[in-house]
Amino acid sequence: MSARRAIIGALASIGLLASGGSAWAIDILSGTLKTIGETGIVRLGYRENSLPFSFKDPSGQPVGYALDLCLEVADDIGKELGRKDLKVVYEPVTSETRIAALTSGRIDLECGSTTANAERRKLVAFSPVTFFSATKLLVKRGAPVGSFRDLAGRTVAVTAGTTNEGVLRALFARLSIPATVVTGRDHAESFAMVRDGRADALGLDDVLLYGLIAAARPDGSAYTVLPDKLSFEPYGLMFRKDDPQLAGLVAATFQRLAESRELRWLYERWFLKRLPTGIRLNVPMSDELHTNFQVIGLQD
Repeated sequence: MSARRAIIGALASIGLLASGGSAWAIDILSGTLKTIGETGIVRLGYRENSLPFSFKDPSGQPVGYALDLCLEVADDIGKELGRKDLKVVYEPVTSETRIAALTSGRIDLECGSTTANAERRKLVAFSPVTFFSATKLLVKRGAPVGSFRDLAGRTVAVTAGTTNEGVLRALFARLSIPATVVTGRDHAESFAMVRDGRADALGLDDVLLYGLIAAARPDGSAYTVLPDKLSFEPYGLMFRKDDPQLAGLVAATFQRLAESRELRWLYERWFLKRLPTGIRLNVPMSDELHTNFQVIGLQD
């Protein structure tokens, strides 16, 4: 299904397009697409250090897997609105500010490493799943911590506004583990707490921990990720809820990318090939993600 057909179907379903119509104007659009059509601007929220999903390359340009997916959506928005001059504006957000930035209208799409869970779906909407991760713990090699059970009396860093914070606080409360949880503003600050000895472990999604280790270059060998999976984290691009026209276009974009195999190529670019920073993550696509992509049209 093309993005145009998806929008026309959404318009027809809410009574904004007469049956059989094949063209539409900005006055029958609503929500995000109407605003973008009027302003000619789509605003993408990005994260400065959520490698490889959303981060700054050595020149300071926002790049990443999630940003590439958002740019595909933006491209389809421009085509459907007939706006060849559509301007993309990048707005930095953090784990703590991303939802407010979206609901307030400061950004139109959030392009990061955001877990699509039931609690967040009360406030925002999500694209099809873009990645599956899990909460794990990073520690210094040789540290007397081999499991979350060894954290009694120790300090654990998390990033404010992440699901990892809630997962660890609930785990420690349920098992009566007297651990102290401290928060960093972003992932780099949380990692620095372990590096500087202010925390004994960092709780974060496993793929982000691997990215932090890789980005630390030779110093990364001083850290390891413990095997315990403490939660299940399905990622998605985030956009405003109750916006059926944009939701239809996002779904159609993902279907197009799956059917053309671009979803696979985008994944390989950011998880298997060398990144703009010079590092390589070497994280093969999981069976769960491959199956998810097949559901929306990916062919082997």
